[in-house]
Amino acid sequence: MDAQQARRALDRLVGYKISPLLWAKVKKGLSAGRVQSVATRLVVEREQDIEDFIPEEYWDVTATALLPSARGRKTTFTLKLNTLDGKKAELHNQQEADAARQRIEQAHFAVYGIKLGEKRKLPAPPFTTSSLQQEAGRKLNFTTQKTMQVVQQLYEGIDLEGEGTQGIVTYIRTDSVRVSEEALNAVRAYIPERFGADYLPDVPNEFKGRRNAQDAHEAIRPTDINRTPESIKASLTKEQFQLYRLIYSRFLASQMKPALYDTQSMDVNGDGVGLRFYGEHKRFAGFTSVYEEGSDDVQEAAETTLPQFVEGSPVIMESAASVQHFTQPPARYTEASLVRMLEEKGIGRPSTYAPTITTIITRGYVMRENKRLFPTELGRMINSMMTEYFGPIVDTEFTAELEEQLDEVEEGQLDWHQVLRDFYPPFEKMLKNAEDAIEKVEIKDEPSDVICDKCGARMVYRVGRFGKFLACPNFPECRNTKPILNYIEAKCPQCGGRLLEKTSRKNRKFYGCEHYPDCDFVSWEMPVEEKCEKCGSYMTLKRSRKGETWHLCSNEKCRHRVAVASAPAEEEE
Repeated sequence: MDAQQARRALDRLVGYKISPLLWAKVKKGLSAGRVQSVATRLVVEREQDIEDFIPEEYWDVTATALLPSARGRKTTFTLKLNTLDGKKAELHNQQEADAARQRIEQAHFAVYGIKLGEKRKLPAPPFTTSSLQQEAGRKLNFTTQKTMQVVQQLYEGIDLEGEGTQGIVTYIRTDSVRVSEEALNAVRAYIPERFGADYLPDVPNEFKGRRNAQDAHEAIRPTDINRTPESIKASLTKEQFQLYRLIYSRFLASQMKPALYDTQSMDVNGDGVGLRFYGEHKRFAGFTSVYEEGSDDVQEAAETTLPQFVEGSPVIMESAASVQHFTQPPARYTEASLVRMLEEKGIGRPSTYAPTITTIITRGYVMRENKRLFPTELGRMINSMMTEYFGPIVDTEFTAELEEQLDEVEEGQLDWHQVLRDFYPPFEKMLKNAEDAIEKVEIKDEPSDVICDKCGARMVYRVGRFGKFLACPNFPECRNTKPILNYIEAKCPQCGGRLLEKTSRKNRKFYGCEHYPDCDFVSWEMPVEEKCEKCGSYMTLKRSRKGETWHLCSNEKCRHRVAVASAPAEEEE
């Protein structure tokens, strides 16, 4: 209770003292907070790192080898250039890559060394609040706010047919991975019934929580392991079912045996050129038969076919290829990766992550586009002001250290009044200095080329609760506003009108005709100007996570595709 009182007082000191200053010096409606200002700073600094990044060129060279089999069939596998003349291969331009490729094509190779092994992949612990927000963002494309809204419904209770209203998940605001003995016994009885005894470990799997976990509640899990997602699907909305299935599968998998993989690494050498092969083959699925944790990183899967060679045997190279790459800047934050960063740095608590991210987006400090978080000009300005005049408040190490002090209060090692006494005097000096030093900032509206149809003035861009919009500069005499219309180059396939980029009620992007409702054309995928060469239907733009881009026919019976570009993908955090 003392720790909560201290946290509440600190948050109000920061928010109630700095926010009025921002109102007076910048504009009304702004706010600052002990956690939200740090979150904004993280997004701004990541964007600055991206802008300052200088890409460097490098090349990869791979070779395809043939493995004859006893039945006369041939299996191909891929090796990667590893060494040149005994040194690590580092190729910086096309000339070096071409030279390495030619050496591979001319050399005679033999197996130099083979290493066989086994890899165990352990299951992830059941969900905490932050890990649920991250995984729902990765797998279900939920925002942190949406995740908490839906899981709150599952916790408060669902009207199940034949059972009445039942809470189907445990308490949802927790940083603990601990599970009750009753739940462990239930899931350990369920696993052999459904999957067989081979999937049940001899003793329950135990997980270690993060160092500063309060451990006041269990991990997030289903209240009844026998209540499978499929058995209650009819009582759930689509979003409730998706999230419940995620929670259920994660908890079930957490108490299953690890997945086992046979691994093989092989060095192939010839005439000073060293190639390396690595592959793995899943021997026992274990928990992966139920659930695999998502990743924010784009990962290439290892080959699943393991070639059977003995040391000294010759290797026939079929071809060699070189691929140009450029080093990539750090990825912009998604909501999931920002939550992970806040948690890693010990900033905030599980219950604060969703409202913190929602606040900095609502205030206009950060904008979300294609799941990525970008700082706005207002966000940069506020962050610059906070960094200059309230440096310790937005310093990640200082904020994490303050959280540690609050943990000491919780453990009875520190008086909460002392935490406030240590915090307030220097904070009061910072506040007085800022009030004297900061001059009134005039935020000029960005003019547009749209004319107000009520008073004839040129409308300006403004930022509101739901993003940018067009407003008349003569407010309050003229209160005319308009949404910003984003047109795309393609024409409407039905009437030839212009197509608009729109947003659905569930915040999903789609494309519709400007002549709606007279023309009812809509498409979830962005139409392009090209027509399908096979059936004449309009084509749409598709892009993979790896940066591959192609045009896909909209006709379900055709679905002809044409590759148009290939660009380096922005790797996810």
